[in-house]
Amino acid sequence: MNRRTGMDASQGWARLAVLAVLAVLAVVGCSGSGDPSASGGPATAPATSGVPASTSATSGAVTTGSAGTGTTDGDPADGTSTTARAPVRYRFPVAGCRARYGRSHHDYPAADMFTGRGCAFVAPVDGRVDEVTRRDLWDQASDRGADRGGRSVSLVGVDGVRYYGSHLQAVAPGIAPGARVRAGQPLGRIGNSGSARVTAVHLHFAISWPTRPGIWWVRRGMIQPAPYLDSWRAGGNLSPVRAVRAARAEAGREVPACQARC
Repeated sequence: MNRRTGMDASQGWARLAVLAVLAVLAVVGCSGSGDPSASGGPATAPATSGVPASTSATSGAVTTGSAGTGTTDGDPADGTSTTARAPVRYRFPVAGCRARYGRSHHDYPAADMFTGRGCAFVAPVDGRVDEVTRRDLWDQASDRGADRGGRSVSLVGVDGVRYYGSHLQAVAPGIAPGARVRAGQPLGRIGNSGSARVTAVHLHFAISWPTRPGIWWVRRGMIQPAPYLDSWRAGGNLSPVRAVRAARAEAGREVPACQARC
């Protein structure tokens, strides 16, 4: 090999070495530091378990259509609900006074609860006030069935049953259709308004199913209250729901024809 050839070979190897060095530097410069946050790039989201961090545990919704086992959100009498509640609790409807009543009633099922004037008629269950009569329009000469109760209050309980008390001396303040009441809350004071004007002071207490307003012959009583009054006075919790359902089924319709003292 001559001198010219040797110099050319040396220069060739030098060029190759420079190119190799430049290639390595280019690769290192493109790789970055490997830490996106340090380089100002967007952070990569960490792997998750498949459950969003904002999700929290909730109790399951329970439907409780059966009265006596729960109550409902919204209107308690509509038979639908979204959350489980405490069992329905009942209270004796005369508070602060002794009361006596029979096992039967003339012409239709109800209980005449004889007690002292001014004693409290209280809500037998949590519920919503249904109908209220504050004026005593009864006239002995005409004896209209719609007026016989005198001053009165009815309520639809959270169990879907309607409760009615009449012959009141006065209706309690704030008691009006749609008002929510609690078991044991005063609804009025007992007297002898209506047809009781010619009898001893007593509370006419009745149990029925809800109807549209004005259906007084259903509201005045469709099942015998005495077994339930016995239970509530003794601290028991006997529910009239099944008996009311049975009476409603036997009637065949929500508003049966009036049969007595119409």
